[in-house]
Amino acid sequence: MSAVPDTHRAIDAVWRIESARLIAGLARIVRDVGLAEDLAQEALVAALEQWPEAGIPDNPGAWLMATAKHRAIDRIRHEQMADRKREEIAREMDVVDEPDLDAQADDDIGDDLLTLIFTACHPVLSSEGRIALTLRLVGALTTPEIARAFVVPEKTMAQRIVRAKKTLKNAGVSFETPHGDERDERLASVLEVVYAIFNEGYSATAGDDWMRPALTEDALRLGRILAGLAPGEPEVHGLMALMEIQASRAKARVDADGAPILLLDQDRSRWDQLLIRRGLAALERAEELSAGGPVGPYTLQAEIAACHARAKEAEDTDWDRIALLYANLATRTGSPVVELNRAVAVGMASGPEAGLAVVDQLVADGDLEGYHLLPSVRGDLLDKLGRADEARAEFERAAGMTANQRERALLLERAAG
Repeated sequence: MSAVPDTHRAIDAVWRIESARLIAGLARIVRDVGLAEDLAQEALVAALEQWPEAGIPDNPGAWLMATAKHRAIDRIRHEQMADRKREEIAREMDVVDEPDLDAQADDDIGDDLLTLIFTACHPVLSSEGRIALTLRLVGALTTPEIARAFVVPEKTMAQRIVRAKKTLKNAGVSFETPHGDERDERLASVLEVVYAIFNEGYSATAGDDWMRPALTEDALRLGRILAGLAPGEPEVHGLMALMEIQASRAKARVDADGAPILLLDQDRSRWDQLLIRRGLAALERAEELSAGGPVGPYTLQAEIAACHARAKEAEDTDWDRIALLYANLATRTGSPVVELNRAVAVGMASGPEAGLAVVDQLVADGDLEGYHLLPSVRGDLLDKLGRADEARAEFERAAGMTANQRERALLLERAAG
């Protein structure tokens, strides 16, 4: 049997791990995120051509960076740029040592990954473009995966990403971490992007795995960096609290075979108490900074997560408080997804019939058409009401709408009773 397929799978795994740092390091050098991604992709093609024969190098990330850097040098030379600054960059690249990718990733202020996110979140881009571009460049997600996450056609998402890169280039956006007032203005967008990356890691939208741990780890690390950069911002700490507490459940969210385990069925002794303590400490800091003013949406979500974290058993959960927090959050955000979560909490606090009334209003509104969790939640509430045939139909419909294989299996299992 040929070893080539195994090598290709290994290359894909390396790409998932290294691509964000690779693109970030290249963007720091060439000052163009679109060009940086092109160079990284060229290095990936070279790996696909050479590694099956030569074997995977000991440090694949450094190999990819060196290959991409050399291609950048060739491109700069061949284009014969008159711009003196670009010529200086090319000369510097000729003499610089191979970069230490691990050291770059640990640089908390000049962190290339953080700078890449701030660049992708530049205000010249639309909100959708910022999130999509960062998930593409930092999250190493494919365009189809991002399209599924945002429930839009793949072609639309591809155009959105291309347009975002062109906009950054045409606007002459520099690759640097913003400071002062500009940093503050862009912070909300960055928080949105970091949480989007975390969510893709926490509940993968597609593929064979329920979670993508590398993405959650990247989001946590970037969130901690943000907390250091903006220690007086309550929502930074609110986001950190939310992510830390949610991440604490990771080991309990899948069984030995990788199948998902829902929140109320999880063995809470497997929750990471260190992450919970860190999350609760971050929440306390967020609440202190919010004192006397409105509580932000990330802090509200962290308060909901804290209700679960403080309940030693599922039956100890304060569902009345969670329902109240979701009502506050829904008022703040106007999000139908938040309202769907409120329906779950209402169903737990006041009974499945009350929860179903909230869900049926969402169905009537039509805002969540195509969102697989709507029929999933409705199926759960119908099942609790003993309406088995209706519940089965909803679970089957939800299974047909999700692109995650693990989630589909879970929903089909629930449909089978």
